[in-house]
Amino acid sequence: MATKIEEFDKLQLNSSRFDLRPGDTVKVHEKIPVLSEGKSDKKSVERIQVFEGLIIARKHGKGISATITVRKIVAGVGVEKIFPIHAPVIEKIEIVSRGKVRRAKLFYLREAKGRKSRLKKKSFIVPASDKEHLKENNAEGLETNEKEADAITGQGAAKENNPSGENENN
Repeated sequence: MATKIEEFDKLQLNSSRFDLRPGDTVKVHEKIPVLSEGKSDKKSVERIQVFEGLIIARKHGKGISATITVRKIVAGVGVEKIFPIHAPVIEKIEIVSRGKVRRAKLFYLREAKGRKSRLKKKSFIVPASDKEHLKENNAEGLETNEKEADAITGQGAAKENNPSGENENN
């Protein structure tokens, strides 16, 4: 009996969500049902709500019941939400940045104000699948970025008038 439950749990796990740690700044995309007046309940309309904040705790291991506690400040008030990592209502979880921490639970940040609530950032390696996506985007946008930069600095017009590239001020 226990083996069937364990097998079911393994099928429900989303393997891309195992690398979440306290100190990570994340964007959690959650499906929210939208209630509309005058329409029947047969059609359920959903929208995606994004909650961006800092992971201050991860609980219940790496199993199906794993949760993260995400904290952000809204209008000067701290807001915390607990998300079950493998729940079907969680569309995706994006890691925005990683913070350098030496604790498993960052509950001390609840009382911290101002600069004391900031974490040092650490660089992290982009997964191989994301690197390919970034290369494609950079290859497409490279020419437009150079043109925009030239237009802003005014060097584009100077290059057209003086193709040799010599500086006229000399």
